[in-house]
Amino acid sequence: MELTNARWRKSSHSGGNGGECVEVADLAGVVAVRDSKDPDGPKLALDRTVFRALVTRIKK
Repeated sequence: MELTNARWRKSSHSGGNGGECVEVADLAGVVAVRDSKDPDGPKLALDRTVFRALVTRIKK
């Protein structure tokens, strides 16, 4: 999956201290996820339905 032009964003709940954050990018049909401390490292591409389910479980 090509992620060169992806527009990554952090949660508004992330602090500015460089802590443990993830970034997400909306792509065609999927949501990509990466570690903000390692932007060149591995990335996950999740179906939007799966991503919503993951966020719901994390919030619980």
